[in-house]
Amino acid sequence: MPSSGIRTPKKALTAAFVRSTTAAGKHFDGNGLYLFVKPNGAKQWVQRINIRGKRTEMGLGSADLVPLSEAREAALENRKLARSGGDPLKAKREAQDVLTFEEAAHKVHEMNKPSWSNAKHAAQFISTLETYAFPTLGKYKVGEITTADVLAVLTPIWLTKQETARRVRQRIGTVMKWAIAQGWRQDNPAQNIEQALPKQTKAVKHRKALPYADVADCIEVVKASGAGRTTKLALEFLILTAARSGEVREAVWDEIYPDMRSPANPANSANRAEWIIPAERMKMKREHRIPLCKRAVDILHEAKELNDGGIYVFAGTKQGRPLSDMTLSKLVKELGFDVDVHGFRTSFRTWAQEKTDVSREVAEAALAHSIKDASEAAYARSDLFEKRRVLMDDWAAYLAKDAL
Repeated sequence: MPSSGIRTPKKALTAAFVRSTTAAGKHFDGNGLYLFVKPNGAKQWVQRINIRGKRTEMGLGSADLVPLSEAREAALENRKLARSGGDPLKAKREAQDVLTFEEAAHKVHEMNKPSWSNAKHAAQFISTLETYAFPTLGKYKVGEITTADVLAVLTPIWLTKQETARRVRQRIGTVMKWAIAQGWRQDNPAQNIEQALPKQTKAVKHRKALPYADVADCIEVVKASGAGRTTKLALEFLILTAARSGEVREAVWDEIYPDMRSPANPANSANRAEWIIPAERMKMKREHRIPLCKRAVDILHEAKELNDGGIYVFAGTKQGRPLSDMTLSKLVKELGFDVDVHGFRTSFRTWAQEKTDVSREVAEAALAHSIKDASEAAYARSDLFEKRRVLMDDWAAYLAKDAL
């Protein structure tokens, strides 16, 4: 007889008997456990147990899937729980209610999606988990997932796809925190897991950029190309303003001051024109004003002529939609320029550093970069707008002169 503490009768069941018997009926073991063999030969574990004074029978699973030793352990645990005043049936129901990781991830995604201002981020939250986490963790109950399981997800991509791996770890952690709040587990297996992973290198990925002396030639090649007029205008506007691609592509007329659509505003309003990008569209979540040079204003008037009455300054081919995120990048690469569109900001910054006497603060403000020093940032209340207007006019003049 086993010495595990599980109470069994003198004529206890054996594993061999459980496998071989075909006799229909109830075959008793110990702690209320019995094997119920149906007339059709199907075998089920059942336990008779008193729960809070009421005699109850509860199923413990198929004998084809649950071996005798596990059925005995489950019966003993149920009996202990019942004797201490607990309810094994309730515990079983709660365990069955626990979601799988895949189900929990979709639940967390749906709950948080309305609060995420960036639709792309919301989509990436679930898509990265679908690609990297679900194949390993998806079918496990969230309460069953271990640190080793999370390591199995992260290890193959930790060094080869560093940023993606960090985001997957963070998103697994978000799902686990929700599971903790549901009472389904006590710990977060994605927390502090970096200590079990190799150290990632902090290599900075530099965007490919043109030397500033070649930017004017690039603009001229773009103008002479057979690309769509709106696309060509958008790229030149991006270069002149040193703005990010998304900020330009999703620019709307209500962000331009004075209103370029109004005939009451003169065409020569460049000396006071500005583009005010709201905080929700900026990377740093802070409103950014950009002074517009005369050529930028001319581009806006040209864009107005192409406008179909929609809200976007640079409308895409689909009605009511801006240019796609690949349009500008595809244009410069197809014309033979091995550069990233974001790299034009680097071209501008290098030109400002090497060809002007402008201060670092002014150049950084033109790019909407934040001040990293907290003390310095606390006192820097000005956006240096008028100094930046001079800088952007000089940049436009440099590009025009260099193109001659």
